[in-house]
Amino acid sequence: MKSSNANPRDNESGGLLKKLRSGLKWGKQRLRNDIAELLGRGRWSDEDREALEERLLQADVGVAATTWLIDELDAQPRAAASGFTDGLAVIENCVLSLLQRIEEPLVIPEQPKPFVILVVGVNGTGKTTTIGKLAQRFATDGHSVLLAAGDTFRAAAVEQLSAWGQRTGSTVVAQAQGADPAAVIFDALSSASARDVDVVIADTAGRLHTAGGLMDELKKIKRVMSKVDESIPHETLLVLDASQGQNALVQAREFHDALGLTGLAVTKLDGTAKGGILLAIAKELGLPVRYVGTGEGAEDIATFNARAYTDALLGEPSA
Repeated sequence: MKSSNANPRDNESGGLLKKLRSGLKWGKQRLRNDIAELLGRGRWSDEDREALEERLLQADVGVAATTWLIDELDAQPRAAASGFTDGLAVIENCVLSLLQRIEEPLVIPEQPKPFVILVVGVNGTGKTTTIGKLAQRFATDGHSVLLAAGDTFRAAAVEQLSAWGQRTGSTVVAQAQGADPAAVIFDALSSASARDVDVVIADTAGRLHTAGGLMDELKKIKRVMSKVDESIPHETLLVLDASQGQNALVQAREFHDALGLTGLAVTKLDGTAKGGILLAIAKELGLPVRYVGTGEGAEDIATFNARAYTDALLGEPSA
């Protein structure tokens, strides 16, 4: 099995930056202009502080990250009061350092094999589509992939996953609608071992995170998977819809408390998402963001890059 570093995507960060710039509704056109307006007055007053705080909160940055950014500006009053350029530099450095804490790409190792990824998330976040994109990505990197159709609650989910299996050349293990999802995934792990598959990606149902039944079901799936090997799943990946703002942060807390997440995939950064939610996640949870999704196409997923994301939010407008 090849390491995921064996086929580096040298131009991926540039492509991600371009897509983020065109997709994020909160970014240079919004936040950069807000900062220019507030810090271009040659002062740093309580009024300016409150105005910037309000705009950061509106951009889904969250209370903890907003308070921290304002405190950083307060700690450098000369920079904040000297004008837009110096004040922006403080904010850019803070945002970059914060996002770098959650920049941790997912590496598929040579061993253990198969490497097992359990994917969770509420309905509508793009969970099954993200699984398909990851299957395409891993296949392109030279890995064999098996998809486990553990969302037996929705027949459409099984159909969608099967379509991605055909598209990416991945094996799909599925059973009838209403089957025990833990049993489906257990069978998938057995099949993967028999076929010497490199990567298993397991889909799960996505009813509301507040429904205790769903969390109990996911915990059961993890227990059953660990019976194959106590280290499985090797990655528990939560798919979040960035356009849901602070509700996405609530979801992340709930799933993490229940399952012990190891990574996040943040989707729909190509529409109404304001973008600040990643700062909230970084400051309040510190969970690694493995991937970001910027569209519906199989290629519209990229490894999270903190510098590209910061540049998309605060950098100079592209030509």
